[in-house]
Amino acid sequence: METMQTQKHNSRLGFTLLEMMVSMAVGLIVLASMASLFRTGVNAAMLVTQRVETQENMRAAMNLMVKDISLAGAGLPTGGIQLPAGAGSSVSKFGCDQAGACHVPAYTYPAGNFMYGILPGYKNGVEGNAVIPAVPAPAFSDSITVVYADYNFPLWEYNMYFVAGSNGGSVTVLANPAYTPAPPPINGAGGIQQGDLIMVSGGGLIAVGEVTTPPTVGGMTFANLDALNMNQSGALSGNLNAVQGLVGTGTAVTAYRLFAVTYYLSVPGVAGQTPRLMRQVNGLTPMPVADDIINLQFAFDIDNAGALDTNQPNPIGVGELPNNIQKVNIILMGQSMIQSSRTSQNMYLATSVSARNMTFRNRYQ
Repeated sequence: METMQTQKHNSRLGFTLLEMMVSMAVGLIVLASMASLFRTGVNAAMLVTQRVETQENMRAAMNLMVKDISLAGAGLPTGGIQLPAGAGSSVSKFGCDQAGACHVPAYTYPAGNFMYGILPGYKNGVEGNAVIPAVPAPAFSDSITVVYADYNFPLWEYNMYFVAGSNGGSVTVLANPAYTPAPPPINGAGGIQQGDLIMVSGGGLIAVGEVTTPPTVGGMTFANLDALNMNQSGALSGNLNAVQGLVGTGTAVTAYRLFAVTYYLSVPGVAGQTPRLMRQVNGLTPMPVADDIINLQFAFDIDNAGALDTNQPNPIGVGELPNNIQKVNIILMGQSMIQSSRTSQNMYLATSVSARNMTFRNRYQ
């Protein structure tokens, strides 16, 4: 008797449609999470890069400003210097170059043409009053000008004599044999240039002149109609002519080069370029210090008749003397050069600088 055997066939294991849909949904969620995490990481890295780059840029600018401001007033007589004054005089200029361009909106010395060690420029810090849209309110910037003697080039190691009949407009410059080794030539590397300011003292008088032509081995000129309007031989006082009238031509006078350094912001005319911090010295061409600087503000701590006026943004405007500035407070705002999704990061950097060469008050007496 034959028996019939049935063969059982096991169906292959697999996923149902529902299981596949669920697994695909879970996979998409995981992929989306990974993409979101990756994007967050990229954005965080870009944010850090923007901030580091902006901070380094601002620190480089701040360090240079701090160096100049810390020297404000060095080598100047106590109280500053009276520039050309009286009949026949007109105001002198700072923040201007030899081409006649003045780079801050108000560029004349204050208080009857007086040169202080620090000249605050309240709301006077953007060339041509240009608008910087990226600045948050209050949208204004300041400038600052500091004046100090240059001790790197030893101009005082020369004997300077006025030329007869020049009304202070021409001098001969001879190395003083008392100094060994002899000082470098005045027209050599790092020497005197056209546009430099020279402080001259003789006979108890002090005046400032602007070099109007490149100096030669043995002399310099201080002609009228100079770019910074310093010479003014026809002024009643405060000029080199007054010093020559007192000491004559046979007596040597002592001279130092001065640096009048102005910091301000400029917005380049080329489309797409961002504001930059500029540094202008004497009558020379301004040089950019740092790009993407969008705001610059100063406030001053001032000894006002024995009482300290702190964080005063406009000393001259409220009748206080720049001579009494004890500390300069600086706020710098930068914008990142690198953009992410067409956005930039803005950062503030603040510091304070003691005006050690200006006013000193001994609080222990």
